[in-house]
Amino acid sequence: MTTDAPRPRGRNLRALTSLWPYVRPYRALALGWAAFLALSSSSTLALPYGVRLMIDHGFSRNDPAALNRSFLLLFAIALVLALATAGRYFCISLLGERAITALRGRLYGHLIGQDVAFFERLRVGEVISRLGTDTQVVQDMLGSGVSVALRSTVTLIGAAALMAWTQPRLAGMTALVIPGVILPILLFGRRVQKLSRSNQDRIADTAAIANETLNAASTVKAYAREDVEVGRYRAALAQALRMAQRRIGTRAGLTATVIVLVFGAVTLVLWTGAREVVAGQLSPGVLGQFVLYAVFAAGAIGALAETWGEVQRAAGAMERIDELLAEQPHLVAPLQPRVLPQPLRGEIAFEKVGFHYPTRPDTPSLADFSLRVRSGETVALVGPSGAGKTTVLQLLLRFYDPQQGRITLDGADLRELDPGTLRRALALVPQEPVIFHASAADNIRVGRAEADDAAVIAAAQAAEADAFIRALPETYAMPLGERGVRLSGGQKQRIAIARALLKHAPVLLLDEATASLDAQSEAAIQKALSRLHHGQTTLVIAHRLATVQRADRIVVMDAGRIVAEGTHEQLLAAGGLYADLARLQFLS
Repeated sequence: MTTDAPRPRGRNLRALTSLWPYVRPYRALALGWAAFLALSSSSTLALPYGVRLMIDHGFSRNDPAALNRSFLLLFAIALVLALATAGRYFCISLLGERAITALRGRLYGHLIGQDVAFFERLRVGEVISRLGTDTQVVQDMLGSGVSVALRSTVTLIGAAALMAWTQPRLAGMTALVIPGVILPILLFGRRVQKLSRSNQDRIADTAAIANETLNAASTVKAYAREDVEVGRYRAALAQALRMAQRRIGTRAGLTATVIVLVFGAVTLVLWTGAREVVAGQLSPGVLGQFVLYAVFAAGAIGALAETWGEVQRAAGAMERIDELLAEQPHLVAPLQPRVLPQPLRGEIAFEKVGFHYPTRPDTPSLADFSLRVRSGETVALVGPSGAGKTTVLQLLLRFYDPQQGRITLDGADLRELDPGTLRRALALVPQEPVIFHASAADNIRVGRAEADDAAVIAAAQAAEADAFIRALPETYAMPLGERGVRLSGGQKQRIAIARALLKHAPVLLLDEATASLDAQSEAAIQKALSRLHHGQTTLVIAHRLATVQRADRIVVMDAGRIVAEGTHEQLLAAGGLYADLARLQFLS
């Protein structure tokens, strides 16, 4: 799924039915809202009758007592209306908050459970837009739009019934214009939904650009691209604004059309009724009561026309959310996953593995790749960029499944294992570690969430990270900033090593852990690494000879295949690709 992929045609309001599972647990709030809605609507519809009594029995008969009773009745109705309106607002607003909180929780859980390949197919900024902006649109509709729509519907039905009861002939005249009011609502509404969907797509584009550039602010500044990126963002904003203008214009046209039709009809009926009052055929109180009902009905139709656009917009947003919820991960746990033996020895085998990435189906990353790693052995993978070294680690972590061959851990095919169980047996130190905007202690606890403070500190000490953490103003409680902006590259790497030490997994994966560090940082990390892979099965991707020479075996890769393997001395003596790589490093 990408932002450029064709969108499915609008499904009108059917997309909103998928909100029911999130509303259903809060039926008590929904029932409370319905009860308060009935009470507030009844109070509203009782007001015109109070006005009729005031006119016919208070003013016309010059009866002060009747006038007092009429005003007391009006005040009592207003008091009930106020309390019922407050109760209705409380119930529907809280219902909307709780339902959307549940929707956001499920949507985030669904997204974080997707395969790595899912995040290669779309921009994270668009996902964040759907998680934030689209759910907010649905919440606005659920918290106010639905309430207004149903309240207006009840008011319209009640007012129409009471108009027919009060003065059937005038009510019949009013009913003649109803089809002329409903038709533009239906015609304009479909157009509003399409424009709302397009508007949300363009807003997602702006979020994607902002997310991409703000997360790469240092690169943007290094290449002095601020003006270029501002131009891109403003262009995306302009597109979103154009779609918003079209949507707003369509809704404005709908509102104006409905108001003209409705109040034109009310004016016609009022003129007819006024002539009957003058002729003595109708009492002023009855006409006043009928006119108020007509105004209530007209206001309800106007509110429905206004709310219809909001509901259509929410339907478009819910379609986009449903698209994400319809995504299913390809790598899932089998119904009866195989249990790994305990204790785990850490024996790894790649058997004639062939693999290409979903985004590059014509370019094999591994071809007929076979490798066995014994328990406790340290194997270094070396080779030029694009040789497939990182792919080996990603397949072992089961971020992807190979298209040919199989991979086993202690004899168990990775496809037969629960991915979570598999990954708990592996510890990864990546080339570019991810640091969260959390405390130093919590960043280390990524390795093992339940670890106590003593275990965290011990891991930091073993990773040569304790000294710089204690130098922070709040030591282990100090937030490290988004993406670890408060740390140097070497310090980030030592936090990653501390995570791996804390996890103490049987298999360790090192992806060029010292490739971009200075000599002092590398020395500290090499010291930490010597503690890290003590007795563990280790796969290490490395370019530097200081790391490679410590390996029990070196595997040389090129174009997704193994071209040589042996010790450092054996490979140097044999010449070939490894000797060339070593010679280039010595020369550099």
